Amino acid sequence: MFNFFRKEIDWGGRRLVLETGKIARQADGAVLASYGDTVVLCTVVGVKNAKPGQDFFPLTVNYQEKSFAAGRIPGGFFKREGRPSEKETLVSRLIDRPIRPLFPHGFRNEVQVVATVLSHDLENDPDIVAMVGCSAALTLSGIPFLGPIAAARVGYVDGAYILNPTASQLGDSVLDLVVAGTEAGVLMVESEARELSEDVMLGAVTFGHAQFQPVIQAIIALAEHAAREPWALPEPTEAERAVAARLRAVARDAVAEAYQERAKAARHDKISAAKKAAMEQLAAEGLDTELAKGFFKEMEADIVRNAILDTGMRIDGRDTRTVRPIVAEVGILPRAHGSALFTRGETQALCVATLGTGQDEQVIDALEGEYRQHFMLHYNFPPYSVGEAGRMGSPGRREIGHGKLAWRAVHPLLPEKTDFPYTLRVVSEITESNGSSSMATVCGTSLSLMDAGVPLKRPVAGIAMGLIKEDRGYAVLSDILGDEDHLGDMDFKVAGTEMGVTSLQMDIKITSITPEIMQVALAQARDGRLHILGEMAKALTQNRASVAATAPRITTINVPKEKIREVIGTGGKVIRQIVEETGCKIDIEDDGTIKIASTDQARTDHAISWIKGIVAEPEINVIYTGKVVKTADFGAFVNFLGSRDGLVHVSELAVGRVNKTTDVVNVGDSVKVKVIGFDDRGKVKLSMRVVDQATGEDITDKVGAKGGRKPAEAQAETAD
Repeated sequence: MFNFFRKEIDWGGRRLVLETGKIARQADGAVLASYGDTVVLCTVVGVKNAKPGQDFFPLTVNYQEKSFAAGRIPGGFFKREGRPSEKETLVSRLIDRPIRPLFPHGFRNEVQVVATVLSHDLENDPDIVAMVGCSAALTLSGIPFLGPIAAARVGYVDGAYILNPTASQLGDSVLDLVVAGTEAGVLMVESEARELSEDVMLGAVTFGHAQFQPVIQAIIALAEHAAREPWALPEPTEAERAVAARLRAVARDAVAEAYQERAKAARHDKISAAKKAAMEQLAAEGLDTELAKGFFKEMEADIVRNAILDTGMRIDGRDTRTVRPIVAEVGILPRAHGSALFTRGETQALCVATLGTGQDEQVIDALEGEYRQHFMLHYNFPPYSVGEAGRMGSPGRREIGHGKLAWRAVHPLLPEKTDFPYTLRVVSEITESNGSSSMATVCGTSLSLMDAGVPLKRPVAGIAMGLIKEDRGYAVLSDILGDEDHLGDMDFKVAGTEMGVTSLQMDIKITSITPEIMQVALAQARDGRLHILGEMAKALTQNRASVAATAPRITTINVPKEKIREVIGTGGKVIRQIVEETGCKIDIEDDGTIKIASTDQARTDHAISWIKGIVAEPEINVIYTGKVVKTADFGAFVNFLGSRDGLVHVSELAVGRVNKTTDVVNVGDSVKVKVIGFDDRGKVKLSMRVVDQATGEDITDKVGAKGGRKPAEAQAETAD
């Protein structure tokens, strides 16, 4: 019944298993990939015919995690998986990026790749397994794909690289790097690092590339037995060649002249005018203008790329190494806790930092279990940033991906939560864009956090590098424009400090690049990054000495763990009362750490005093201020030290005989009391008689320890 095939190898000390022919047999390609006890089902389906007139490749990749994979039931009301989580979106992009360049140029058939996590052992992350499985499924499907690819995660502990570190090993690693590529070279890199050198980062990439070669060979071996017949690719027709040749004759000179314009808006206007004129000319000659539109993009790329290789000059007049002019400003929003406006050429990011408390942390419901995130970075790319009118809605994959890249760049420089107990949120609004808005976000985020008083270890900056590569040579471009990104061969983003790299992301649009090119790009990126850090220093060199007046001040105190229950109270009654009356935000941790946050120091002091009163033990002969909460014939009950109650016996209410308790005090009165002892049940015995109610002074020496005044004083009064 099943035409089953299996390939198994030892990889990094664990078994990698690829199986096909048993599950999802109606898909064009289906592979069950296992690594340890992590299992991912990867499927591929392609449409046999492209839609007429379609001028792009409609590839979609969907990575999805099922809660049952980790033996969990989803949270929320509906108890089923809903919209993709941030991780699912990021892994979908992670799979898409290295496979997209490997489909043939001009291939326009719709392809859908789905990776479903079926089992997670909580040690081996499913993302690498999914990338390998999707590559294998594509290779088996018969769909035109110039793979296979493989991927690996690389850690760095005590000066040594680790292949596919487990979740526990990553905790000790100063590097978390994912690299993917073909047998020939690297196609994609994604990483977070703790200020590592360019040499260490390059070494990690080459280590990962070498270590995943056995996986590529395993996929090839599986394909030799289980691959479907390859699809036939149509060859260019005579009509297509004729349209391409005529378009070059009609439009090439006008487009080349348009690219001499250095201002983005004016350049695009001239290109649009040249394109419109060319289409009208071709239509008048009876040629297919839909075909011509696709060839127009190819002609643009040819013009720009060759101009850079021939002259070393770029679209906006810069050489290959120069960074666009930079203006960095901070403190531009009066009520924000921290704000920065970072402008580099025609790219601009408005970054705003907000400080919150533990109650503002983001709760993540992941396969690994629920955890909290105290640093959030949200990136928004409104259509006006590129001069367009478009749909405004929830963030897409690009916005989530760019935000996470900037998050990775800044995260290693944040202070420890124990030293700076705030929840941090940064929002980056891209107000202008002409290339590398994610790296502008890194720079703006660094400045806005320092403006908010967050003690970053060092400022962070980022730069995007590009590549033009032809048979006759290559050029690495610093601080690429949007057009250079679209028409070039590489988008290589490097972020870090003056000490080293904190994040590296690379996407290659050709089949691969060499270590030599990566080394040149990293060295050139370091020069650019140091230049940008120098420009940022003109606005702010280090964090403000204190947080903004509009930000909450967080004060941390510690109480005995056994006292936490008293601070919280039955059903949370006590802590709710403290919060309501003081207006403070209060976080209580299991170890007895209590964080009180307020913009008003007097309110903070009130809350601290209240809590300390609850946990403090009454001391003999110490005077406290309290409130009468109940009266009886035998005395009054007084609340002091927070929720502590004690009894003032009727004989201790005042000097001399008291006939009735309410002759001296009533419920609600504020009184001063002295602890004079404890009864056999541990209840506190209080006295008002020995305390001057006006001054709070201890007058025991004047009135006697118990009952009336001292005899000597009474005799002196009689003599008078």
